[in-house]
This record gives sequence, structure tokens and C-alpha cells, in this order.
Amino acid sequence: MMECGARGSSRMLCSGPAIRRCGRCGAVAYCSISHQVAHWSYHKEECGRLEKQMMNAHLLHHFPFPFSMEATLQVVEKKVTRCSFLMQRNLHLLGMWKHECNCGASVSSADYLRVNDEWGLQSLLCPCQEVPKPMSVCLNNWRSYYDWRSIPLNSPVAVLLHWPLTIYHSIQLAASINLLPEISNKLLVHYLGPDKELCQLSVFKELHALFPDLKLHIELIGPAVPQFRNGERMTLTGYAKCLEIDCYCKSRAENGGRYPFDKSSGVSLGFHKGFYHDLFKDVLKESFPHVIIAPNAGIAAYSSWLPTIELIKDMNVPTIITDYCEEAAYLAASCITTVTSRPLSIPVQLNPFRQPLVMEDTALYLPCYSNCFIFGI
Repeated sequence: MMECGARGSSRMLCSGPAIRRCGRCGAVAYCSISHQVAHWSYHKEECGRLEKQMMNAHLLHHFPFPFSMEATLQVVEKKVTRCSFLMQRNLHLLGMWKHECNCGASVSSADYLRVNDEWGLQSLLCPCQEVPKPMSVCLNNWRSYYDWRSIPLNSPVAVLLHWPLTIYHSIQLAASINLLPEISNKLLVHYLGPDKELCQLSVFKELHALFPDLKLHIELIGPAVPQFRNGERMTLTGYAKCLEIDCYCKSRAENGGRYPFDKSSGVSLGFHKGFYHDLFKDVLKESFPHVIIAPNAGIAAYSSWLPTIELIKDMNVPTIITDYCEEAAYLAASCITTVTSRPLSIPVQLNPFRQPLVMEDTALYLPCYSNCFIFGI
């Protein structure tokens, strides 16, 4: 249910559901005329900007998948839910898919303890094996990824693979404007503020395919890291597995889990519970990053980001950030430029590898997607 735009900024109690939308931008709704009038002194500063964002909202829904209408506009219009989308594909509350709807929102320690390693899909529909052909050009959208991996576009794997593909795209963005230092065979990433991907760690196995010639080490740092994972190290081998018992991916696992990856490549994870600005001295003793990535950061919404932005400014490390909608990215960019006193190195832009399943119950009528907009310091 949409929240009243004046909630928290007015001493008056809301009188009911927020169904009265701003006649100009259409992005904000109110419970009553009185709340709308009371909120205008604040909203008038953002109304024109939100109007432009709403006019371009249709671009966010553009995906190459046959299920795109179902996963985007029909969810926005309440004709479909994230739950029903997953149920239709027999993936609801299954393994890595469990946390893609409100039913799986409450995470238990048991979910963190095990690494769910199955797609719950037939081998034809998921990347359960090594890549038969090398990447000839950089991937720049979901269609190019699906073509390269020989996965049909009706497969829903992009709903989970937006995590590793956003890492891939972030590194490509940083490299495209010469922000990354020269890398020989090892790439170190500091990944700030992980949340539900902590229960979907197997999707990061796809980084084997995306960076076949690199040793990729990712330090996951944030308050959502469970205490028992604090300080843990994990090596990801192979790929997440399909449903088929006789698939090649299962026979590899039965033979000791050995995958024919080059010794110069590999993907490993480290975990740190807490805020980056509190932990950075200890983390930097182990690895100084080539790049920092902060997914769905919400920088303008959380004051805890301010000392982290100050730190990043002093470290002078390329930092790629994503957020759920253009307004959140705009507010984050304003906050960052105020703190750093310099413009963004990568302007706010649409992430071609955003999750192709729209978020539910958002604060604005602006459509929101996980890892939707991307920008850099």
C-alpha cells in the first residue's frame, strides 16, 4: 500500500489510504487534501523532477523477455504479484528464489547457514555448466548475455543473475573511462551493504564465466552480514546446479566437485559485519580494493553513508553505486557531490542488467527495480 507523501512531515494523523495522487507529477499520493496542501512547501521542490521521471518510466519496463509484461506492468497494476510470478514457474519459496517475495522476507539463520546451490530449473533454462565459447565482445544487455550463455529468453534466471551481472557491468563501466588501475590476474572488490544476496550466494558462481581469466575476490561488508559469517572466507567452485539428475553439472559434483577452471582463475568471498567506515582499517590490511561496489545503496536515506563517502573520497578508489529508482539515485548523487565537492565520475544512468521484476509496495508511484540505476564516484 502506498504511503501518504506527508507522513512524518505533518503533525496531523493520516485519515486513510493514500489514494489522492499529485495532479502534476503523479508520483506522490496523499491520504487527504489537507495533507497534500500541508506537504506542498516540500513537494514543490521535487514535483517537476518527479514529473520528468514519470514520463520516462516506461523505459524501465523494457526487457527482451516474453514474461516482461507480467513481471513489470502487471505487477505495477496489481494484476500479478511477485509471489504469483514465481508460483507460475514452480519457484515460489524454493532455494535461491525464496527471498524474491514477501513470503520469504523474514530470513532465518538456517537460510544463511547453507548455500542454496540449485536453480530449480531444467538445464536448458539455466547456466549450470561452464561456457562452451569465449566471450567475443563485452556484454551490454540481457539479450547479449542470454545469447552468449545459450539460454532461451523465457528463462527467469535474470531475476537472480542481476547481482553478478551488475558487478560485471560495474567493472566494465569503471574500465571504460580508465578508472581502474592495470589488473594482471587478480581483481579485488569491496562490496558494501549486501542484504538478501547473502542468501543467494550461489548466483555469484556465474562470475567464473564472466571473468574466466581472473582471480576475483569480493569482500562483502555491511550490517546485514550475520554474526556467524563475520570473518568467514568462502571459495565458490563450479556453477549452481539444474534440476536434472543426469546433467553434467551433477556428475561433476559427484566426482569430488572438481571443475576444470584454470588455476589462474577463481571466485572467493569474504564477510565482515558492520559499517565500512568502522571496519576499513582491518579490511584494508587484507586487501586494498581495485573497485568498490554498493548495490541498492539508498545513500540519501541513511546518514551512516556520510562517513563512508568521506572515506571513499580519501581512498580515491573507483566506486560504482546502484539504487532502486531514478529519484533515489538523484538524491544520492546530490549527497555525494556535496560531500566530495566534485561531480560524479559516472553520471546516473539506467543499468541494462537491472532485475527484470518490479518491486512491490514502493514509497512512490515511480517503478522501482533492484539495481535499477547506476552511477559512480
